[in-house]
Amino acid sequence: MRWLVDGYNVIRRDPELAARERESLQAGRDALCRLLSTAARLSGDRFTVVFDGDRGGGSASGGEGVRVIFSSGRETADRVLARQATAGGTVVSNDREVRGSATRAGAIAVTADDFLARLRNAGRPHAPAKDEDDDTPAPPKKGNPRRLPKKKRAAARALRRLDRGGAI
Repeated sequence: MRWLVDGYNVIRRDPELAARERESLQAGRDALCRLLSTAARLSGDRFTVVFDGDRGGGSASGGEGVRVIFSSGRETADRVLARQATAGGTVVSNDREVRGSATRAGAIAVTADDFLARLRNAGRPHAPAKDEDDDTPAPPKKGNPRRLPKKKRAAARALRRLDRGGAI
Protein backbone atom coordinates (compact mmCIF):
# COMPACT_ATOMS: atom_id res chain seq x y z
CA MET A 1 0.00 0.00 0.00
CA ARG A 2 1.14 3.54 -0.71
CA TRP A 3 0.89 6.09 2.11
CA LEU A 4 1.09 9.87 1.56
CA VAL A 5 1.99 11.65 4.79
CA ASP A 6 1.54 15.36 5.55
CA GLY A 7 4.98 15.69 7.18
CA TYR A 8 4.81 18.76 9.42
CA ASN A 9 1.17 18.03 10.28
CA VAL A 10 2.13 14.60 11.65
CA ILE A 11 5.28 15.87 13.41
CA ARG A 12 3.33 18.53 15.28
CA ARG A 13 0.70 16.03 16.47
CA ASP A 14 3.22 13.78 18.26
CA PRO A 15 5.01 15.04 21.41
CA GLU A 16 8.24 13.11 20.70
CA LEU A 17 8.46 14.27 17.09
CA ALA A 18 7.52 17.84 18.04
CA ALA A 19 10.32 17.88 20.63
CA ARG A 20 12.78 16.84 17.94
CA GLU A 21 11.44 19.56 15.64
CA ARG A 22 12.07 22.17 18.34
CA GLU A 23 15.76 21.19 18.15
CA SER A 24 15.69 21.84 14.39
CA LEU A 25 13.40 21.27 11.42
CA GLN A 26 15.85 18.70 10.06
CA ALA A 27 15.86 16.76 13.36
CA GLY A 28 12.05 16.58 13.30
CA ARG A 29 12.01 15.44 9.68
CA ASP A 30 14.68 12.81 10.36
CA ALA A 31 12.79 11.47 13.38
CA LEU A 32 9.60 11.10 11.34
CA CYS A 33 11.47 9.41 8.49
CA ARG A 34 13.05 6.91 10.91
CA LEU A 35 9.63 6.08 12.35
CA LEU A 36 8.17 5.58 8.87
CA SER A 37 11.18 3.59 7.68
CA THR A 38 10.66 1.15 10.54
CA ALA A 39 6.97 0.89 9.65
CA ALA A 40 7.88 0.32 5.99
CA ARG A 41 10.27 -2.51 6.87
CA LEU A 42 7.71 -4.20 9.11
CA SER A 43 4.64 -3.76 6.92
CA GLY A 44 6.12 -3.82 3.40
CA ASP A 45 4.24 -0.60 2.59
CA ARG A 46 5.74 2.48 0.89
CA PHE A 47 5.58 5.93 2.48
CA THR A 48 5.89 9.31 0.78
CA VAL A 49 6.27 12.27 3.14
CA VAL A 50 5.48 15.75 1.82
CA PHE A 51 6.99 18.83 3.48
CA ASP A 52 6.60 22.50 2.64
CA GLY A 53 9.71 23.66 0.79
CA ASP A 54 11.07 27.16 0.47
CA ARG A 55 12.65 27.21 -2.98
CA GLY A 56 12.62 24.84 -5.91
CA GLY A 57 11.18 21.77 -4.22
CA GLY A 58 12.50 18.33 -5.03
CA SER A 59 12.65 14.86 -3.56
CA ALA A 60 15.04 12.70 -1.58
CA SER A 61 15.21 9.35 0.15
CA GLY A 62 14.06 9.22 3.74
CA GLY A 63 15.32 5.72 4.41
CA GLU A 64 14.15 2.26 3.43
CA GLY A 65 10.63 2.48 1.97
CA VAL A 66 10.37 6.25 2.54
CA ARG A 67 10.48 8.98 -0.10
CA VAL A 68 10.55 12.66 0.86
CA ILE A 69 9.04 15.38 -1.33
CA PHE A 70 9.53 19.11 -0.72
CA SER A 71 6.97 21.41 -2.30
CA SER A 72 8.23 24.31 -4.37
CA GLY A 73 7.93 27.89 -3.21
CA ARG A 74 4.95 28.33 -5.58
CA GLU A 75 2.76 25.65 -3.99
CA THR A 76 2.09 24.22 -0.55
CA ALA A 77 2.55 20.69 0.69
CA ASP A 78 -1.25 20.45 0.88
CA ARG A 79 -1.50 20.98 -2.89
CA VAL A 80 1.19 18.40 -3.55
CA LEU A 81 -0.69 15.91 -1.35
CA ALA A 82 -3.94 16.61 -3.19
CA ARG A 83 -2.22 16.15 -6.56
CA GLN A 84 -0.44 12.94 -5.51
CA ALA A 85 -3.51 11.29 -3.94
CA THR A 86 -4.78 8.41 -6.06
CA ALA A 87 -7.17 5.52 -5.71
CA GLY A 88 -5.62 2.69 -3.74
CA GLY A 89 -3.47 5.03 -1.63
CA THR A 90 -3.92 6.42 1.85
CA VAL A 91 -3.41 10.07 2.82
CA VAL A 92 -2.47 10.94 6.41
CA SER A 93 -3.33 14.46 7.58
CA ASN A 94 -5.45 16.30 10.11
CA ASP A 95 -6.16 19.00 7.52
CA ARG A 96 -9.80 18.65 6.51
CA GLU A 97 -9.22 20.04 3.02
CA VAL A 98 -6.40 17.58 2.34
CA ARG A 99 -8.53 14.65 3.52
CA GLY A 100 -11.44 15.88 1.40
CA SER A 101 -9.25 16.15 -1.71
CA ALA A 102 -7.89 12.67 -1.07
CA THR A 103 -11.36 11.18 -0.73
CA ARG A 104 -12.51 12.87 -3.94
CA ALA A 105 -9.48 11.36 -5.73
CA GLY A 106 -10.46 7.89 -4.52
CA ALA A 107 -7.81 7.61 -1.78
CA ILE A 108 -8.44 6.67 1.82
CA ALA A 109 -8.10 9.54 4.30
CA VAL A 110 -6.71 8.90 7.79
CA THR A 111 -6.15 11.45 10.54
CA ALA A 112 -2.62 12.00 11.79
CA ASP A 113 -3.77 11.19 15.32
CA ASP A 114 -5.16 7.78 14.33
CA PHE A 115 -2.06 7.05 12.24
CA LEU A 116 0.36 7.92 15.06
CA ALA A 117 -1.65 5.99 17.63
CA ARG A 118 -1.57 2.91 15.41
CA LEU A 119 2.16 3.26 14.72
CA ARG A 120 2.99 3.66 18.41
CA ASN A 121 0.74 0.76 19.46
CA ALA A 122 1.39 -1.66 16.59
CA GLY A 123 1.45 -5.25 17.77
CA ARG A 124 -0.17 -4.48 21.12
CA PRO A 125 -3.72 -5.60 21.94
CA HIS A 126 -6.29 -2.96 21.04
CA ALA A 127 -8.75 -1.45 23.48
CA PRO A 128 -12.43 -1.72 22.62
CA ALA A 129 -13.57 0.98 20.22
CA LYS A 130 -16.28 2.23 22.60
CA ASP A 131 -16.49 2.38 26.39
CA GLU A 132 -18.99 -0.04 27.84
CA ASP A 133 -20.21 2.71 30.16
CA ASP A 134 -20.96 5.13 27.33
CA ASP A 135 -24.72 5.65 27.47
CA THR A 136 -25.01 8.51 24.99
CA PRO A 137 -27.51 7.57 22.28
CA ALA A 138 -26.25 7.49 18.73
CA PRO A 139 -28.04 9.71 16.22
CA PRO A 140 -30.53 7.86 14.04
CA LYS A 141 -29.18 6.69 10.71
CA LYS A 142 -30.04 4.29 7.95
CA GLY A 143 -28.55 0.82 7.70
CA ASN A 144 -26.92 -1.37 10.31
CA PRO A 145 -26.41 0.76 13.43
CA ARG A 146 -23.39 -1.28 14.52
CA ARG A 147 -21.51 -0.90 11.25
CA LEU A 148 -19.09 1.97 10.70
CA PRO A 149 -19.57 4.19 7.63
CA LYS A 150 -17.77 3.05 4.48
CA LYS A 151 -14.99 5.69 4.69
CA LYS A 152 -14.26 4.83 8.32
CA ARG A 153 -14.13 1.11 7.53
CA ALA A 154 -11.62 1.80 4.72
CA ALA A 155 -9.48 3.91 7.07
CA ALA A 156 -9.59 1.17 9.73
CA ARG A 157 -8.49 -1.45 7.16
CA ALA A 158 -5.57 0.75 6.09
CA LEU A 159 -4.49 1.29 9.69
CA ARG A 160 -4.69 -2.43 10.48
CA ARG A 161 -1.99 -3.02 7.85
CA LEU A 162 0.44 -1.29 10.19
CA ASP A 163 -0.22 -3.93 12.87
CA ARG A 164 1.26 -6.75 10.82
CA GLY A 165 4.85 -6.11 11.75
CA GLY A 166 4.71 -5.71 15.53
CA ALA A 167 5.51 -2.78 17.80
CA ILE A 168 7.53 0.14 16.53
